[in-house]
Amino acid sequence: MTNTPPWYVLTGGPCSGKTTLIEEFKQRGYSVLPEGARIIIAAELAVGKSIQDILAEPLALQHKIISHYMELEAEATRNETLFLDRGIPDIVAYYRKFNLSDDTVLKDALASARYKKVFLLDMIEFTNDTQRYESPEEAAALHRLIRTAYEELKYDIVEVPVLPVPERADFILKNL
Repeated sequence: MTNTPPWYVLTGGPCSGKTTLIEEFKQRGYSVLPEGARIIIAAELAVGKSIQDILAEPLALQHKIISHYMELEAEATRNETLFLDRGIPDIVAYYRKFNLSDDTVLKDALASARYKKVFLLDMIEFTNDTQRYESPEEAAALHRLIRTAYEELKYDIVEVPVLPVPERADFILKNL
C-alpha cells in the first residue's frame, strides 16, 4: 500500500496474547495503541452496564469502537514505528459475528486504514476476564473471521507462533 505509515497490527482471536505483547513493545520503548474495544467496553462497564447490556446493541457498539479507533489513529504519529492492539479491519470480523451488514461507517473507516503489516497471533490457552465474553469456540471462530477479513483486504499477514512473550516480540521485530 502506498503512503503506508510504519504501523503494525497485532491481531488474533480473543486470548491470543495481543495486549501482553503490546505491553512488551511499550516496555521496549515503542509507540503503541491499545485495543479500542477494550477501552469502550471498560467505559460502559464503569457506568454500570453489564456485558449483556453492551452486547444488546451490537451495531451501536461497533460504531463506538470504530469512532474510537479513528480518533486514536488520527492522533498517532505517521512517521514512527507503531504497534496496534488490533486494527480497523478486525471490526469486519465482529460485524460478521453479529450478522451486521457492512455500512458506510465501516466502509469509510476501512478506506482510511493503512497498515504496513499484520501479525496474526496464534491462540494461547483461553482465559476469561470481565471484558472477554466469548467461549473458546467463539474465540477460535473470531480468529478465523479476523484472518479472512485481512486476507480479503489484501494485507500482508505474518503468523506468529506461541512463544514466551520476549521471543514473540523478537519474532515480530525480525519480520517487520
